[in-house]
Amino acid sequence: MESMGEVLRSMNNSALRQRSRDLEQGLFNNPLVKQLQADHPELDESRLRLHLSRLYQYVEEDRHCKNCPGLENCPNDFQGHYSKLTVETVNGIPDLYERKTPCKLKIAQDNQDNIRKRIRSFYVDERVLNGGYDEMDIMGKDPRRASAVNRIFDYIATVRAEGLTSRGIYLQGSFGTGKTFLMCYLLHELAIAGHSGVIVYMPDFIEELKLIMMDNQKLKEMVDTMKNCDLLIFDDIGAENLNPWARDHVLGAILNYRMNRKPTFYTSNYPLDGLEKHLSMTSKDGEEVYKGQRLMDRIAPFVDVIPLHGDNQRGTVR
Repeated sequence: MESMGEVLRSMNNSALRQRSRDLEQGLFNNPLVKQLQADHPELDESRLRLHLSRLYQYVEEDRHCKNCPGLENCPNDFQGHYSKLTVETVNGIPDLYERKTPCKLKIAQDNQDNIRKRIRSFYVDERVLNGGYDEMDIMGKDPRRASAVNRIFDYIATVRAEGLTSRGIYLQGSFGTGKTFLMCYLLHELAIAGHSGVIVYMPDFIEELKLIMMDNQKLKEMVDTMKNCDLLIFDDIGAENLNPWARDHVLGAILNYRMNRKPTFYTSNYPLDGLEKHLSMTSKDGEEVYKGQRLMDRIAPFVDVIPLHGDNQRGTVR
């Protein structure tokens, strides 16, 4: 492809030729180009003139970045990237090369995208996961939450320093105190550290199981995802309408696989003894105390119970 300067110089119109000369002069007087020449005296001006279009784009994109309108409105040719010029010697001849380099905003966006890819949700409102987290806001929203919040912070810090263990958290509290939000925060922070996570809203999950129980492939993929992720959260456990198959063959299989392997987390309105009673009851078979105890043997020994106190925050602006 011909350079911009070559195209302009090929035209016979005197006004265009003058415009070409003015453009070249302006480029060579630009501080960025002068600095490039100072840093690379081996690159003479005649060689630079062969790359006027690169120099022009280099200067223009630098101007755009200094007046950045935000990543979504980036006017550069390659959104979120700017032209970076380097001088390399090939076969004894120094020449100018251009590379597209991601800007800070693009790097930050890519990092966030990578974090989101590590987190998968089943039936949880994505707005909770993507709403953003401010630690001061988390701590200061309701002083009665401070003890629970500090223990969540401590858990995150321990995993960052020492890695995952098989021990999770059972976050218990009344409606609207922020249990789901805190668990999403934990997932987000540990995803930054490279851990994969899944959060499952239990009432909808159990209802979905009833619909896909005959779809063996989809069921296997879902269960395998929950078995193998680094962190698994069962959100609002105890609010679901259990049936024996979902409890014993799906939930039981997941918990049986994860215990002593990977941490599982729970949010619930029930204390542990109340959850055991709930798990003992199914819509089909009524109360089966042994079945509830069997499942609790895969939950209670592997969690630290954290009570979460506070006001119902639903309907308020976070």
